[in-house]
Amino acid sequence: MVVIKGAKAKAIKDSRGEKTISVTIKTNVGDFSASSPNGKSTGKYEANPYKKSLEEDIKTLEKFSEYFSAEILERFEDLRRVEDILDRHVGANTLFALEAAVLKAIAKEQGKEAWQIINPNAKTFPRLVGNCIGGGKHSKEIKGKRPDFQEFEIIPDANSVLNNYEINKEGKVDAEIILKKTDENFSVKKNDENAWVTSLDDKRVLEVLNNVRDNMLKSKKINFDIGVDVAASTFCKRKKYLYKNPVLKRDTEEHFSYISNLVKNLNVYYIEDPFDEIDFESFAKLLKKFPEKLIVGDDLTVTNHKRLMEAIKAKAINGIIVKPNQNGSLLEVKAVCNLARENKIKIIFSHRSGETDENILADLAFAFQADFFKCGIDGREREAKLKRLIEISKELK
Repeated sequence: MVVIKGAKAKAIKDSRGEKTISVTIKTNVGDFSASSPNGKSTGKYEANPYKKSLEEDIKTLEKFSEYFSAEILERFEDLRRVEDILDRHVGANTLFALEAAVLKAIAKEQGKEAWQIINPNAKTFPRLVGNCIGGGKHSKEIKGKRPDFQEFEIIPDANSVLNNYEINKEGKVDAEIILKKTDENFSVKKNDENAWVTSLDDKRVLEVLNNVRDNMLKSKKINFDIGVDVAASTFCKRKKYLYKNPVLKRDTEEHFSYISNLVKNLNVYYIEDPFDEIDFESFAKLLKKFPEKLIVGDDLTVTNHKRLMEAIKAKAINGIIVKPNQNGSLLEVKAVCNLARENKIKIIFSHRSGETDENILADLAFAFQADFFKCGIDGREREAKLKRLIEISKELK
């Protein structure tokens, strides 16, 4: 059993150099720490990262620290004891970091891995979704231009996590070579998620990824799917989609037609947040038109059980992004995953744009048997999670 003797927190810097929270618990089996990432293009329905502020959450956690000592923690479900004590007095970032630290302590005490505490029978590994070329809020403009969509992704389906990881890295190198030839403004710079920064528009970036796929298929017989995170809510105002590259104002129907044409003509398989975060109807319309594609909700659903129920009722999605710190409660994350699985909705565990070296996301993705793991391609904070997933896969061989 695990007994928490004390809990404290501090501010640390994420991969963007912005403040986030790290929580450390002192237990009868040692000290354990975990940190939370930060999102940039956040959905308006996701839980607040902090109750009032990061500094206030740090004070609150320390104020409640002594109350944890009466609780005995042995199972994943015992996280409810922690949540009952805090009772929404802290935000989602703080709660997630605390629960992740508790999970590590329980695993250590039992001589297990963190994922085994949640689901000791986990067997299937997720496909990797690698952000190769970036745009939107995650990227700086080059001479006043950047893609309007937020992410352009490589999604391999090889026979191991390691092979998929290597394919993504090779694809990113090839994309760099092609961008040097097609984008006169390309300067080999990376964005918040270590994806290439370009001045090309959305259509031309998708053409670059198709060229990468053709090259790898021809030279190495390696194939992969292509994905986009439109992050449409970030450029939708009053039901108008305000494009900057090129400058256009599209209404919902025009935006729907544009997205549909890209999906059809440029072989896009994975489409995340193609419409505004309140537009369940357009999501459903796109899914009906392309039932063989993966229509994914993130800002639409924000790892929230109620929002997912609404999406299911509307038949709006067949894929959902799961970001544990959008919710905070790992028990609620489990409930969201269970509901998605029951309704045949694919689960995509995802990092955030402002990341830390914390790698427990890989354990969570495997434990909850995610179908996809969206965690970039390279960069220290991204690779910490990718390498952890590779480590788990090797342990189970």
